[in-house]
Amino acid sequence: MTAADGPSLTGRPAPRVPFLWRRVCALGVAQIVSWGTLFYTIAVLGTAMRTDTGVGELWLFGSFTAGLFMSGVVSPIVGRQIDGHGGRRVLAAGSLLGALACGVLALAQGPLTLAAGWLLAGVAMAANLYDPAFATLHQIAGASYRRAVTALTLFGGFASTVFWPLSQFLLDTIGWRETFAVYAGLHLLVCLPLHWWSVPAGRTTTGTAHSPEASQPRGQSRVGPVFVWLATALSIAAFVSSAIAAHLITLLTATGLSARDAVLVGSLIGPMQVAGRIMEFAFNRHVHALAFGTFAFALMAFALAIFTQVHGIWIVALAFAIPYGWANGVMTIVRGTVPAELFGHRDYGALLGRLARPQFILKAVAPFALTLLFLVDPEHALSPYALLLLTVLAVIAYQCAVRAARRH
Repeated sequence: MTAADGPSLTGRPAPRVPFLWRRVCALGVAQIVSWGTLFYTIAVLGTAMRTDTGVGELWLFGSFTAGLFMSGVVSPIVGRQIDGHGGRRVLAAGSLLGALACGVLALAQGPLTLAAGWLLAGVAMAANLYDPAFATLHQIAGASYRRAVTALTLFGGFASTVFWPLSQFLLDTIGWRETFAVYAGLHLLVCLPLHWWSVPAGRTTTGTAHSPEASQPRGQSRVGPVFVWLATALSIAAFVSSAIAAHLITLLTATGLSARDAVLVGSLIGPMQVAGRIMEFAFNRHVHALAFGTFAFALMAFALAIFTQVHGIWIVALAFAIPYGWANGVMTIVRGTVPAELFGHRDYGALLGRLARPQFILKAVAPFALTLLFLVDPEHALSPYALLLLTVLAVIAYQCAVRAARRH
C-alpha cells in the first residue's frame, strides 16, 4: 500500500509514503496481540481467575469495567501526546504497560491486585488499541490514511479468532497465571519491537496531514454541536455493540432459539465484521467516508429491527447476524475516518481521544445496564426493542452531525 492508492485532498497525485504497507502490517500484528491479551482474555480466563483468587464474578468484571473507564479517562491525554510527539513513544509505552498489566494479573492473589492489574490494562488499552493506532497512521499514511485504517482493522478483526482458542489452549496446558505471563512476554518481545521500529521517531506529517488545506479545521468547533452529535452517535453504537457482545446468546435463546443455534449465529458476527471491512477497503475510493458512516449506522438499525423478529426462527437470526456484523465492522473504520471529514486534520490524536472517552465509558457500563433492564424485562421481550431504539437514535445523531457540519 502506498499513498498513491488515492488522490490527495488538493486533487494532485498523492506522494508515495515509504514502507507504509510494512508499517500497517506491523501495527496490525500488534493490534491482534494487544486486543487479544488485554480485552479478550477475561472471557476465557475469568472463571479460573475467580476460582483461584477467591473473588466474586461481580468484583472481577467490575475491575475489568473500571479498566475500561480508565481507558476513557486517559484517552484524550494519549491523543495529545501523539499529536505532540508522534506515536512511537506512546505505543511503545503502551506495550510496556501491557506487559506490566499482564504480569500483575499473573501474580494476583486477591481483589486488590486483580483490580490493579485491570486498571493498568485499561491504561495500556488507551495507549495501544485502535484510537492511538489511528492517530499514528494519520501522521504517517498521508492521503492513504483511510485505506490504511481499513487495513489495520482487518488485522484487529482476527484478535478474538486467534486469542480465544489460544487462551483456552494455554489455560488447559499451563494454567491462567502462566498464560498471562506468556502474554506479558508477547507485549515485550512482539508489540514493543513492532511499535518501536515500525513507527517513525517524532511527530511526522505526510501527505494530507502536511498540506495546509488538510491541517485546518473545516469551520466547525470541536466543542460545538457537530462534536456533540458525532460523539453521541459513536457512543450509542459502542454501547449497543458492547451490550450485544455480552448478552447475545441470552437474548437469542430467550426468543426460543436453541443454545447451539444461538452460538452458531453469534460466531458468524466476527467473520461478517471482517467482510464489512473488506467491502469498505474495496469501495472506499468511490464512496465518501461520510456516506459509509450513514450506511454503517443505518445497517446497524436495520439489523436490530430484524433482531426484534427472531422469535426462535434460525434463518431470521442469521439474517440479523450478517448485516449486524457488517455494520459493526465498518463502524470501527467510521470512528477513525469520519472525524477527519467533519473537523479536519489538526490535532487529530487529541480529537480521537476526546471522542473515545464517552465510547469507552458507555462500552464499560453497557453489559451491566442491559442486566438491569433484564430485571424489569425477565422474559427479554422488550430488550431487543430498547436496543433498536438506541440504534435509531444513533442514526439520527449521526445525521444531525453531518447536517450541522454542512451548514458551515
